[in-house]
Amino acid sequence: MLGEQELIDGCRKGDRASQKALYDRYCRKMMAVCLRYSKSSAEAEDILQEAFVKVFQAIKDFRQESKLETWITRIMVNTALNAQRKKLYLFPMVDVEEIDLPDEELSVSGIHFTQLLEMIQALPQGCQAVFNMFAIEGYSHKEIAEQLAISEGTSKSQYARARSLLQNRLIKETSSYYSKYGEAKI
Repeated sequence: MLGEQELIDGCRKGDRASQKALYDRYCRKMMAVCLRYSKSSAEAEDILQEAFVKVFQAIKDFRQESKLETWITRIMVNTALNAQRKKLYLFPMVDVEEIDLPDEELSVSGIHFTQLLEMIQALPQGCQAVFNMFAIEGYSHKEIAEQLAISEGTSKSQYARARSLLQNRLIKETSSYYSKYGEAKI
């Protein structure tokens, strides 16, 4: 197995074996990133492919100020956001004035990753992008507003809407589970 520096050096030289090794090492993690920003696995695969092309084109400029995985993740997120921007042009975000959120935080265990991913993918496009950027990637609302060319208020309201929709879906999923299987016995 090649080390990170060997992968970088090989990719900078255009070595196909190094490119394949880099892709094989990071494609599963990066697919998970792409899935969070897409509505389908086919769309996520397109984003993944486009982003890896960008990785191989830009690796000569990689300054190694961060880990390679962090740098690749940033390219994946930016590529996914560019795909989102194209969609948002067709379906623009609107400010949601008032959203009723439950008083207490919802904490549900036992939700499988694929179920959670499906829930995130089912969010409206604007909510999905903002939720991923804020809750998962750690962007501030100011950074999100700049990236998506929206106001900070819109970012905050889209995030609140996404949380509300996810919480309602989680409540529905868990209540149907408990009605089917009953309360857990400890």
